[in-house]
Amino acid sequence: MKSFQFVLLAGAACALGGCSIVSPAPALELVKATGAVAMSVISTGPSSAKNTVYHEHKALDAVCVEYNPLTPDPDIAPALQAELHNHEIDSRIYEEGGAPSSCKFRVTYTANIEWGTPPFASGYKSYIHDATLTLRDENGTVLSSSAYALDGAFQMGKWSSSRSKLAPVVTALVTGFDH
Repeated sequence: MKSFQFVLLAGAACALGGCSIVSPAPALELVKATGAVAMSVISTGPSSAKNTVYHEHKALDAVCVEYNPLTPDPDIAPALQAELHNHEIDSRIYEEGGAPSSCKFRVTYTANIEWGTPPFASGYKSYIHDATLTLRDENGTVLSSSAYALDGAFQMGKWSSSRSKLAPVVTALVTGFDH
């Protein structure tokens, strides 16, 4: 009797429509899952600095960061400050033109934000497509500049955090070395 119930239950389960744990093409399912995982890894991959220009200047111990209201990503300014702190540089955020005259160095930034759906997510999310940081002295002379941009075809690092995208750019900005 128990075997009859099992066969009846198994037959009913196979007749159900929709999702099942048994695939008619397990190799295809494996390829799709592997592709999804690979895409997730690529889209959170490492970032790098590009187009770095660096002129020798005295060491930085503090900078004023000029807030850019045209960059709608709220993570950029805190990420920038955290990375400056990693280089033992104090920073304060000021409104455009609001930094005190005692500020010897100023950092400005621009960034372009785009929207998309991250892997394994259902809603749209913003991400930094490209960003440029510029360091100036108190006279407005450019001391260094560096940028981040998404990689072309694979868009490496697309869904990485703002901080991990800006980390190599800040390093290049304060040291002159692209990593």
